[in-house]
Amino acid sequence: MRIALLEDEYEQAQHVQSMLSERDHHCDTFPTGQAFLSAVLHRSYDLLILDWQIPDMTGIDVLESVRSQLNWVIPVVFLTQRDSEADVVRALDAGADDYLAKPARAAELVARINALARRSNPDSEKEVLKYGPFEVNTQRRTITLHGDGLTLTDKDFDLTLFLFQNQGRLLTREMLLERVWGLAREINTRTVDTHMSRLRRRLGLNPENGFRIKTIYQRGYRLESMQHQQVDHNSDMSSSDVNNSEISETDRAANE
Repeated sequence: MRIALLEDEYEQAQHVQSMLSERDHHCDTFPTGQAFLSAVLHRSYDLLILDWQIPDMTGIDVLESVRSQLNWVIPVVFLTQRDSEADVVRALDAGADDYLAKPARAAELVARINALARRSNPDSEKEVLKYGPFEVNTQRRTITLHGDGLTLTDKDFDLTLFLFQNQGRLLTREMLLERVWGLAREINTRTVDTHMSRLRRRLGLNPENGFRIKTIYQRGYRLESMQHQQVDHNSDMSSSDVNNSEISETDRAANE
């Protein structure tokens, strides 16, 4: 898992990062709320760990910003010195999924993280998954559209499954390289762009089939449900799913 840790005490941050790295989790650490929020809103993480008392804002402030600005419900764990019942209740009411008091015990922390990961992706253990007109068989590694089988490579299947399981979520090119290809983040990202362009055509991702892959400028991709887009549009004609930092390059990528 890719984890973002908000912790202003350097030694504590290194300790938690080391515990998670030893158990094959990637952990980025941030000493301030602003640095943490900037990373979380522009990169792809699977889970967040928050301290309560940090220099520029509180962990509750950070949590509320995450919940109001991210368009998917990322699991959040508080790891803090504050352990009163009132603090625990306040954090959970604000949207935290779990709460641990320092010092963190490695086995317990990892067990709670793994439990949250399972709850956040309940489809991970199912054999047959349905997404609108698409049906994904994870055992046979096949995908059908309106009952007709699609011709896909093994990597096409892995990428499609990952997109469907994370629909609505920004996925950076670096994350896709790590999670789908198992490659280092530093390599050339044209591999991802080429596969995405091809996958649009092979899957028939268009409004008629209910989904689209949207390219987010200089950041990555997001699989969007067109049905949800229509509901949002009808409920608030003044709102837009594209802000100043998100520019669609769908046509550009398809022509590359």
